[in-house]
Amino acid sequence: MIQGHGGNIFALADELGCRPEDIVDMSSNINPLGTMPGLIQHLREHLDRIRVLPEVDGRLAIRSIATLLGIAEERILAGGGTTQFIYAACAALNSRKVLIVGPTYADYADGCRMHGQEPDFFLATAATGFAPDPERLEEALGGHDTVFLCNPNNPTGQLIPHTALLRLCRRHPGVRFIIDESYLPFVASEEARGMGHCGLDNVLVLWSVSKIFGMPGLRAGFLIANAAILEGFRRYMQPWSVNSLAQEAVRFLGDNGAAATAFVARTHNYLATEGRLFRERMQPAHLTLYPSRTSYFLMALPKPLKAESVCRALARQRILIRNCSNFHGLDAGYIRIALKDAATNEAVAGHLLDVVGIGPGGIEEKS
Repeated sequence: MIQGHGGNIFALADELGCRPEDIVDMSSNINPLGTMPGLIQHLREHLDRIRVLPEVDGRLAIRSIATLLGIAEERILAGGGTTQFIYAACAALNSRKVLIVGPTYADYADGCRMHGQEPDFFLATAATGFAPDPERLEEALGGHDTVFLCNPNNPTGQLIPHTALLRLCRRHPGVRFIIDESYLPFVASEEARGMGHCGLDNVLVLWSVSKIFGMPGLRAGFLIANAAILEGFRRYMQPWSVNSLAQEAVRFLGDNGAAATAFVARTHNYLATEGRLFRERMQPAHLTLYPSRTSYFLMALPKPLKAESVCRALARQRILIRNCSNFHGLDAGYIRIALKDAATNEAVAGHLLDVVGIGPGGIEEKS
């Protein structure tokens, strides 16, 4: 298990001797608008659910997410976050040769290695803004039976358009495509169509409520696939994988579909404005902000700055950002920042400008 995920505010708070809530966490890429309105109050009103066991197979959560997404219940499996499916995938699919489209989330590779599989990588590069080329990817598929693909991708924020991805999956029915759509709800366009409705037997979709609805601590995720594939995964699922409050939260989303849709729309509007402002604020820094369709930005630091020193300098200001050096395909010169509220975004942009040498506290000036 890697220890380099974002959102480790507890370790930083312990190091600085402060409370976790004193940390400005721009490393965890959840919705900058926070948790969907009404959800926390709903959970307060249903805290007595912890007195009894949850549904053993998460059926309540499955029914609710089926309503929210318009997908048949029999095509959905519930788990304790999408991570549970990532780590079960190689065994459930009997994978023999896995390709990971990167640079991307490290758990895909760790999940393969748990089952003795050393994956291959297809890496997009800085020269293309880390946008993967579907034609080059198709050429790399030879001999692989399983592909992990995050769309839009973490940490690059890049999206393979729906039509291109659908064409790729159709052309290679013998390859299982595990498509992680955890960040797809952040995309405000026709390209935001998910693959859960594509009807292809070789497509598996990971869908998360954690990021867009601001509830990562509850650990609820879903696998969308055909019945045969789901049956293979059930062999690796533990009973009561989705706890009572997580199921109750998903039920709230399903019962309030119109409000959930409106919340997502407000998120799109917010990201359009704040994403543009953040880019404008960072223009003097001479660093590279790569195009992103999500709530977070991958940045290449100006040389010779390293992510570790920049992260450490911001940490002294109680600001946590993501050091991307442990993403396969990136190096020590990359960081990722997730947007928060407008005032925080402006303040952190100022601190980052200072750290990279634009202001009086720059690392280069202190060295």
